[in-house]
Amino acid sequence: MNAFTKSLLATTALVLAGSGAMAGEVRFTPVPFAADDAQKRAVLASTGVEINGQTYPIGFSLLARSGDIFGDVVFGTLTDENGQPVKSADGSPHVSVDADFTSLLPVGEKLFSITHFESRPGAMYLSELKGDAEGRLSIVGTKPIDFSSVGGLWVPCAGSVTPWGTHLGSEEYPPDARAVEEATAMDQIDDYYKPMARYAGFDPATVTVEDFKAVFKPYRYGFPTEITVAEDGSYTVAKHRAMGRVAVELAKIMPDRKTAYISDDGTNVGLFMFVADKAGDLGAGMLYAAKWNQTSADGAGAADLTWISLGHADDRSVTEGVARGVTFTDLFETAEMAEDGSCPAGFSASNAEGRVECLKVKPGMEMLASRLETRRYASMLGATTEFRKEEGIALDPAGKTLFVAMSEVGNGMEDMAKDGKYDKGGSNDIRVAANPCGAVYKIGLEADPTIGSDFVGKGLTTLVAGKPTTYEEGSPYAGNTCDIDGVANPDNLTFMDGYGTLIIGEDTGSGHQNDAIWAYNMADGGLTRIFSTPYGSETTSPYFYSDVGGHGYLMAVVQHPYGESDKDKRTDPADARAYIGYIGPFPALTN
Repeated sequence: MNAFTKSLLATTALVLAGSGAMAGEVRFTPVPFAADDAQKRAVLASTGVEINGQTYPIGFSLLARSGDIFGDVVFGTLTDENGQPVKSADGSPHVSVDADFTSLLPVGEKLFSITHFESRPGAMYLSELKGDAEGRLSIVGTKPIDFSSVGGLWVPCAGSVTPWGTHLGSEEYPPDARAVEEATAMDQIDDYYKPMARYAGFDPATVTVEDFKAVFKPYRYGFPTEITVAEDGSYTVAKHRAMGRVAVELAKIMPDRKTAYISDDGTNVGLFMFVADKAGDLGAGMLYAAKWNQTSADGAGAADLTWISLGHADDRSVTEGVARGVTFTDLFETAEMAEDGSCPAGFSASNAEGRVECLKVKPGMEMLASRLETRRYASMLGATTEFRKEEGIALDPAGKTLFVAMSEVGNGMEDMAKDGKYDKGGSNDIRVAANPCGAVYKIGLEADPTIGSDFVGKGLTTLVAGKPTTYEEGSPYAGNTCDIDGVANPDNLTFMDGYGTLIIGEDTGSGHQNDAIWAYNMADGGLTRIFSTPYGSETTSPYFYSDVGGHGYLMAVVQHPYGESDKDKRTDPADARAYIGYIGPFPALTN
């Protein structure tokens, strides 16, 4: 047994909740702004970290790039329902460059990792890792996870690790079931949905609408996914349909092991809270949607949150509805909305899903409507579905504070923007100034005996916001539209418990030419750039592990280099491969 394994057995795997006391202070060596072409092509990370006055060397360590070969497995290859590689348009096996959340999962004497590939069909790869005495990690072997038992996987984005040590993934941007049901030709099917035909063995370029609709069932997708890994490398997968169907960025479990917050990415989306019946079991519970009661328009706004109940459900009952092929028209009656945004008697307005609708739930279908059309149902009940690009979630357990990133502040978050396009059919709860650079909110968590949770979000305020900026042509900063010394389009978040530091990753286009990860000091509001990515990349799902085998790790993934912008700067197809790795190793930072 090596030193790393001995240390792994001696620790409590993942320290996810704090004791309430501050353990100390962390300061990272800053990463400079990527000012020249060489820096803009590189992955740059802090070279050192000062912890309670002592400096430790760190850096970015690569675990793998998409397309790397481990034995006979090509890491990141998308597979169909039979486990065979799906094909790209040129007929070659499709290797995804869209790596996203990557977990660390100590199980018994072993350490595993699961990596998302944010594609259609989606993929997750389960890897076994080993570590040396200094905490440097490497991959022993890897394999794709089989999701055929739950109908396949759709666009897995961010994720988290549960307090009980399982991997909690996601399915983002679920297809609009109404639009798919109404389509009579393939040109009426959203191009975003078509690649999923490959999961059932069809070519998206030639599949008929009849075949596509026969194999593509929208209500299969859009749920938190939990993967439980055993020490022998076997695993089980579950889609927690009781938690609702939205564009799940991620679900984050609170220290009570029952309360979960679910962020919803897109335009005119909601914020959701799930309270499980039993601690450590996400298979049944109550679902709630947030109501924004604005108290200030300063910055990105402030509000008191109240929570609208969407009722109780369990995985088994929702899954039975999906299995029997329930459709949008099985759930709802529809009617035309008047120009003033009102609906006929008996119908409720919804401004969710990027469209305004008048809807009525059919008798006896309330439970399924709440879990299969969660955002529409929440809007009908008066919850706020005006958020824009709602992304990462993190928790300061000692401070009982939740952090939520809004990558952009605009559209429905403005007051009647674009002649009220995004507020028609809604209640216009959020009325703040647009900020294309985005913001991070903090939410105080309190006990609520009515809801039955000690972690209910109440007061919301702006923590930090990006600053729109214009740089002159010829300036080294030209082309960046957000202040280069601040955040641009904050995406995923993680918190260094006991060290007062919020980690903020970016997913930005013109905001910053090179996406960054920042360390935000809660005590003084200082921002330190600790990671910089190549042209056209996105930083995906930074996640801090305070003590794994006696070392700390900040996971850092570089998604689709040269893929979102600056495609012309790619000189080799291999440049586009994703990077999966970590910043560290740190000494163990238990609180």
